[in-house]
Amino acid sequence: MSAPTEFTRVFLHERPETDFTPTTFKSERLSLETLKPGNGEILVKINWLSLDPAMRGYVKDQRSYLPPVKIGETMRGMCLGTVVEAGSESVFKKGDFVTGVFGWTEYAVAKDKEATKIQIPKGAQLIDFLGPLGTSGLTAYFGLKDIGHLKAGETLVVSGAAGSVGSIACQLGKKAGARVIAIAGSADKCAFLEKELGVDVALNYKDSDFYQKVKKEVGYLDVYFDNVGGDMLDFMLTRLNKNARIVLCGAISDYNAAKPKGLSSYLTLISQRAKIEGFIVLDYKEQWASAIVEMSKWLEDGSLKRKFHIVEGLESAPSALPMLFTGGNTGKLVVKVAEVPTAKL
Repeated sequence: MSAPTEFTRVFLHERPETDFTPTTFKSERLSLETLKPGNGEILVKINWLSLDPAMRGYVKDQRSYLPPVKIGETMRGMCLGTVVEAGSESVFKKGDFVTGVFGWTEYAVAKDKEATKIQIPKGAQLIDFLGPLGTSGLTAYFGLKDIGHLKAGETLVVSGAAGSVGSIACQLGKKAGARVIAIAGSADKCAFLEKELGVDVALNYKDSDFYQKVKKEVGYLDVYFDNVGGDMLDFMLTRLNKNARIVLCGAISDYNAAKPKGLSSYLTLISQRAKIEGFIVLDYKEQWASAIVEMSKWLEDGSLKRKFHIVEGLESAPSALPMLFTGGNTGKLVVKVAEVPTAKL
């Protein structure tokens, strides 16, 4: 097969007011000759692209933990790729697997400091570095450990439990010895959470008697790992034990809203001496390596399970992204951009 001479990139065309639309993104073909790694740089062929709820925030023109993606700029995204060419004095070599925020593109030039070399542990695959060994798994790990301070015997409730972060948070909760109640949006997802991931109870928030079931099954909770926000968070504020902790990880129900509703049940935080705290996994970057080592052992012994929802081809990314906001995926949503060299696996 002849070497490619062109590549595709997907860029932000316009900022959506609410939901993503067919005109939010556009793509273009470019000559691969325009990508030449310089001193201390690498040319990366993208194998896997992560799709994340945070991408809704990336396209908003407002203050956040990262600057917004500019109109015409390649859409931001965490990737896994293979080094196809290393510039002079680069610490990488051809064939190395790397991860970095290379964006929605088939090829990218990156500075050495913008990429991290991946050594695939025993029992793992490259794709795991977008799942349990990537920011999804690390978000669950540090959220429960450093924000939730979850203890054995406590009751943990996880919303968005069948998603990339929630599914790992549920399993880590069981490993910590907690009683885990998972919340998801379909009977199939609830069955997956109970039968495959081993949560104690999974509840479908679309059931007409959902709130009554929460009161019966949960009673009062010690830690709430929140991926949803909105009405769900407001209700869970009424179910707090004394000294409960709310891990504010995400608010997927509000990301597409022009203006979030806000909370009305927050006074329970006072009466129950509870805490609510937001966090960003990037704040723990210096601790990622040790967490990956620990979770790699669980992957190897089979006690940590992962599930991926894979869509094919970079061109599928714009149409697949809205699935995150409609509940269309179970597990980690990723785009397979190109085949992974099998010799490395």
